[in-house]
Amino acid sequence: MAKKGAAKKAGKKKVAKKKVAKKKAAKKIEGGCLCGAVRYAYDCYAYNYDCQQEPIEILYCHCRMCQRASGAPVVAWMGFEDPKAKAFSYTRGAPRIFRSSPDVRREFCGDCGSQLVWRTDGYVGISVGTLDDPGQVIPRCHIWTESQLAWFEVEDLPLPRYKQDY
Repeated sequence: MAKKGAAKKAGKKKVAKKKVAKKKAAKKIEGGCLCGAVRYAYDCYAYNYDCQQEPIEILYCHCRMCQRASGAPVVAWMGFEDPKAKAFSYTRGAPRIFRSSPDVRREFCGDCGSQLVWRTDGYVGISVGTLDDPGQVIPRCHIWTESQLAWFEVEDLPLPRYKQDY
């Protein structure tokens, strides 16, 4: 004979709630060149990236390579890890590629010359100025300030400044 308490417990079995996986909405960072011939997208959810996570780095680079490649005294970059080279893709057109050093490939529009990204193995840096909404990211530091042009000063203190890379 079962005890009264056991009968009560048996009658109140907990029904396991079915967990419904929520489909993640696509969150892409998009941009392109000046003439529109080359467009790109960075899919945050490719390879289970957490889109709430900030990019690895958002910075101003004053190095001579960036100055020469862009024709500007400084370039703002936003960088992400992309170990399988699948999260970043071109959605229209194809860029030209220039190997600016043994490990770095710079990609740009062959028609208008806009510098779009630079890559190393497992990493992609996107030129902030080519984003559809460049105001969505805010640089956090300056690097290679030993190459900063003497006549160019950015008054955005207290952003850290590094003579070379950090």
